[in-house]
Amino acid sequence: MCLAVPGKVVSLEGNGTGKVDYLGTTVLANLSLLPEVKVGDWVIVHAGFAISRLDRKEARRTLKLFKELEKLSPAE
Repeated sequence: MCLAVPGKVVSLEGNGTGKVDYLGTTVLANLSLLPEVKVGDWVIVHAGFAISRLDRKEARRTLKLFKELEKLSPAE
């Protein structure tokens, strides 16, 4: 099962890749499928490729839901 966690584009590398921040963790992603993407955009990355762009409101709503789910999960 995959979870679609929104990430914020924090840099463009100029070769079709860029860095995406996931709540403080930054990863390199291939952005070539979304040529219109720019720094500050929110994206969904699957298998290293950004496959969709989200508006900021949708991304924040999704992250809020993940945080609520975390609160509901039993502590280990």
